[in-house]
Formats: sequence, C-alpha cells, structure tokens
Amino acid sequence: MSTLTQSTAAADPSALATGRGRLTLALLCLAAFLDVVDITIVNVALPSIREDLAFSVQNLQWVASGYLLTYGGFLLLGGRAADLLGRRRVLIAGTSLFGLASLVCALAGSEGVIVGGRLAQGIGAALMTPAALSILTTTFPEGRDRHKAIGLWSATIPLASVVGVVLGGVFADGPGWRWVFLVNVPLCALVLVGAFWLLEGERVRAPRMGFDLLGALLVTAAMLLLVYTLVEAPEVGWDDVRTLAGLAGAIALLLAFAHNERRHRNPLFPFSILRIEGLAAADATQVIANAGFFAMFFFLTLYMQGVLGYSPIEAGIAYLPVTLAVGLATGVSTKLLPRTGTRPVIVAGALLGAAGIFWLARIPVDGSYMPDIFPGLVVMAVGLGGVFVGVTNAANAGVPAKKAGLAAALLNTAQQLGGALGIAIFSAIATSRTQDLLATGASEPQSLTSGFQRAFVASSLFLLAAAAIAARAPNSRGAPAPRPEPSPMPDTA
Repeated sequence: MSTLTQSTAAADPSALATGRGRLTLALLCLAAFLDVVDITIVNVALPSIREDLAFSVQNLQWVASGYLLTYGGFLLLGGRAADLLGRRRVLIAGTSLFGLASLVCALAGSEGVIVGGRLAQGIGAALMTPAALSILTTTFPEGRDRHKAIGLWSATIPLASVVGVVLGGVFADGPGWRWVFLVNVPLCALVLVGAFWLLEGERVRAPRMGFDLLGALLVTAAMLLLVYTLVEAPEVGWDDVRTLAGLAGAIALLLAFAHNERRHRNPLFPFSILRIEGLAAADATQVIANAGFFAMFFFLTLYMQGVLGYSPIEAGIAYLPVTLAVGLATGVSTKLLPRTGTRPVIVAGALLGAAGIFWLARIPVDGSYMPDIFPGLVVMAVGLGGVFVGVTNAANAGVPAKKAGLAAALLNTAQQLGGALGIAIFSAIATSRTQDLLATGASEPQSLTSGFQRAFVASSLFLLAAAAIAARAPNSRGAPAPRPEPSPMPDTA
C-alpha cells in the first residue's frame, strides 16, 4: 500500500466504529430483512388465507407470486430511481408503500384486495432493496468496513427466509394469518424513523429534461413478462405456446430496450456500468447460484412436509441450523476477503453448496432429520454464506457512487431471476420424474422423493456451474479508494 493510501485510510475513521454507523447498518439490514421475509412468511399461511377469503386454488398462487412478480419486475427501475432521485428519498417512498400495502393485505376481505396489496408490496420492496444496498456501499468505503457491512447484509437474507417460515407457521396457528402482514407495519415505521434520523438527504440528480421514459417502460414490461413467464412455466409447461410466447416477448422487449438505451442522451441504464471489472461475472454467478440454492429450499420443504409429514412450524425449525451456519460462514468469509479476494471465497462457497445439496439428493422415503437432512443442510449453508458475501462484494467493488443504485438493482434482479429460473427448471425435472413413476404404479411418497432427488442433483450441477463462472472472474480485494468512472463514450451492451 502506498504512503498516500495509508495516510488517507488513517485520516478516514471507521464508520462502523461509531454508534451512528452501526445503527445505520442495522437500519439497512432491517429494510432488507423486511423485503425477503415477505417472500416466505406468506407461504405457510396460504391455506388459512384460502379458507378465510374463499380463494380458488388457481388464484391463491398469486398471493405469493404477485409479490415476486412486481419485486423482480421493478428492481432495475427502483435502482436507477435511487441514483437519480436520491437514495434516502427512494428508500422512504418504498418503505411507505410497503407498509401501507401490508396494512391493506391485513385488512383485506376479498381475493382482489389482497392480491392487489401483494403487487403493491412488491413495488415497494423493489424500491427499498437497491436503495438500501446502495446506501450501504456508499456509506461504508471499500475495504474492511465494506466487507463487514456486506457480511452482515448477506447473513440477513437467509436469516429472513428462515424466520419467515417459522413466523408464518406461528401466526397462522396462533393469532391468525392477518398478523403475517400486520407485523410489517411497526417495522416499516421503525425504518422510516431511522431513515429520517440517520440518513442524510440528497439533492435531486435527475435531469429535468430528457428523462428516459420509454426505457423505463420497456425494461419494466420486459422484466414483468419474464418473471411472470418463469413463474407460470411449471404449471402450464415449458413447451406450451404461452410459455414460448412469453419468453419471446420478453426477449423482444429487452432488445428494444437495449436499442433505445444506445440512442438516448440520458439512458435509464448506462451500459458502461457493465465495463466495470467483475460486475457482469458477479451477476451471472448470482443468477446460476441462486437458482440452485432457492430451489433447494423449495423442494426440501416439500419433502419434509409432503413425505416426512412435518408440520409448517417443524419444517421452519428444521432450518434453524442454516442461520447459525450462514452466520459463521459470513464471519469467516468477511475476514478472508482482504487476504484472498472474492474469487476463492465464491468458488469455495459454490463447491460447498454443491456438495451439501448433492448430499440431500440421497434422501430416502423413510428419512429422518439427523442422518439424512442435517449434514447436507449445514454444508450447503456454509457455502451459501460464502457465495452471498463474495458475490455482493464483487458486484459492488469499484462502482462509482452515482451508479451504486443501479449496481445494487442488477445484483438483486439476478437474485430474483435466479430463484424464478431455478423453480421453473427444477420443477419440470421433478414433476416429470414423479409422473413417470406414478404411471408405473409406484407409491406417491416414492414418486415424490425420486422427483426431489432429481431436482437436488440438478441444483448441485448449477452450483458447480456457478463455481466455474466465478473461477474465471476477476479477483476483487476491495481497494480502499473507489475506481474512476469509465470515460464518456457511446454505451454498448
């Protein structure tokens, strides 16, 4: 390290060494916690919601899918809005919408109201997440503070997923499903108070003239159509006309968006951000890895409840070791990053994740928790923590402050698309195997278990592919000074 760099680092005190810095980090992690917990907390309460509001089976899925649809569809727009309009302003707007939509869902008396509330919740989350992550990356400089902050942020994601499963069961069996949404209201109020108290306001950076409205409409429509098609694909079939038309339409909209961005004077998505070293590789790794990890949670929950007969609360408690293992892995990974860089951490995490999920591919019909689930679950969780910490650091290293929101949105979009893609692909694999065995006269538990085994094998292969991508990616160690923004030139994809 040069003398100038050393003196600069010494002159800048650690933000995490101050009470205000630690409270700021806690606030941002709470915002991320709220966005992720609402993906899983509702799933356990779906039977109660169906019974109380007289939902049809076909429409019930949109209580869960509606949130994922708008969350994934509006992330890029939310991230760019944070850069152009101010991160605190967008975080406050998103949190307010999220809290209000949660209250609407809690008071809903019909199918349409609760589905509409879930769609609005997803839009609020799409504003909150990239704004919060970009505030984190601009508040805590690259280096030790950034590594620690992202380590805690990364641990929040799987923790929220597990807490959502447990709380969903507790509320559904206790005070009622409406508390699944009501619990968000005071937490949103806490985020709003913290945002006004801890975060500094920003000047509006959006140009008054020439805002890329067409680009905003095209990319949002493309993402909405893509996520919708992936969510529906397991139900309607990959070879169905609706699926093929949806994928073709999403690609056409994305191509039109890319053409518009190259010609626009003030593009919503400056493609120059993809020239930042390591960002594209990190996002690609996130898509592939999250497809494997997210699908694993989905199918393991189905196995525990559908084959082993676990109650929703028992299935949630079964995931508690994941939180401990992820916490340990994120702590170790955070300390390793300055020494090894991001590449070895991501590769090792992806390989551990693949090994853990492959262990789960051995689940028997008459399985039990300790010998058949626990070992693979813990190994997988250690890998999950390493991948999350490494990828998040790699995707934000060297990103100019004025594009931090867009970089955060890209990473979170990759996460959501990976999850939707994994469920769509591996559901087709599992369903095909299950139906083939049922047709030969095999029992339902045997057929289901064999389908889940095939899905786990495919998930582990995706983690191996993520390791291969990460092995060829740049190795970011988190330099203390931000990298200069690429020189102005025509943006090309």
